[in-house]
Amino acid sequence: MSAFITDTDERALLRESVAKLANKYGQQYFLERSRAGGKVDELWHDLGQAGLLGVHLPEEYGGGGAGLSEMLIVIEELAAQGFPLLLAVVSPAICGSILAAHGSEAMKSTWLPGLADGSRKMAFGLTEPDAGSNSHNVGTTARRDGEDWIISGGKYFISAIDECEAILLITRDADFVGSSRSPLSMFVVPTDTPGLTLQPLPTAVVSPDNQFTVFLDEVRVGPESLIGDAGNGLRQVFAGLNPERILASGISTGIGRYAIAKAVEYAKNRQVWSVPIGAHQGISHPLAESHIAVELARLAAYRAAELFDAGQPAAEAANIAKFAAADASLKALDQAIQTHGGNGLSLEYGLAELWFSARLLKTAPVSREMVLNFVAQTSLKLPASY
Repeated sequence: MSAFITDTDERALLRESVAKLANKYGQQYFLERSRAGGKVDELWHDLGQAGLLGVHLPEEYGGGGAGLSEMLIVIEELAAQGFPLLLAVVSPAICGSILAAHGSEAMKSTWLPGLADGSRKMAFGLTEPDAGSNSHNVGTTARRDGEDWIISGGKYFISAIDECEAILLITRDADFVGSSRSPLSMFVVPTDTPGLTLQPLPTAVVSPDNQFTVFLDEVRVGPESLIGDAGNGLRQVFAGLNPERILASGISTGIGRYAIAKAVEYAKNRQVWSVPIGAHQGISHPLAESHIAVELARLAAYRAAELFDAGQPAAEAANIAKFAAADASLKALDQAIQTHGGNGLSLEYGLAELWFSARLLKTAPVSREMVLNFVAQTSLKLPASY
């Protein structure tokens, strides 16, 4: 029971359905597949068939017709059961939201039903080695060649593209390279297009969603690959970036809830000096403080989703939620590990391997420093620092 989040009957049923499906597999399924470099295809298939991956997408394209608030429930509840699925944020949420908002009718009809039911997957390509997530400094270029476009450059830390049929690429108009103007365009590029190659990027994160560097060498795509209008990509991309931040918050708060639940169960049952260790304030107070932080972060995340669904400005709330959730999650997980003592580092308890997933979310999809820059400059109206 949450102090702040009160689900409607429909949302409570959605949350229950996600938890039930995740528990059908159990966290060890997720961890064992991740350790072995495997995928969680069975879980993904079941999520899609249950309508959970596309709950936020338009009904006319196979989605559930609900909002980002409902997708936040799906993402958070999966993480709260020990399944922090980054691809669920990337493919149906970021890419699906951008296509639903700005794609052509043909593009929506082609891609959205598959993204919604899980039968198709799409990666998201914004970050670059020299630009990070600074969309104004994107170096991957697209130039016109008759009706076609030629794309060259590279993308970095691209999640799960080895599982995807296509990548949604953010590019810069080649005619403006070196200029202070930086019109961007977005394209859906099949991953088997000649000139597109992948290079695995090993990380310490234990996850089925692997990371890659993507190289694009004179990749030719037709006009049907362009999303919306050429040069309008900066505005269009925010149809995906605010949902990305909000749903990343959901992964964080879900991990926090999972960690606290594990720690509470252990603290109730573990006895060292004739009473459960949870009876000692040295154990109970840090867990209570962690719970407070996670609940406040959840409140911020659901408020941000509510604003987004209402068509109101959500950038400030999305960034604040992401910041708060990432910090709260890592603190909760660290305290849960500490509560377990040496067992906190045992693979049996399913805590230690989540640490890198939780830590990643302090850096991605937007770093805490960039969130602070945004809040300082946008909310507090302080001078720009970059």
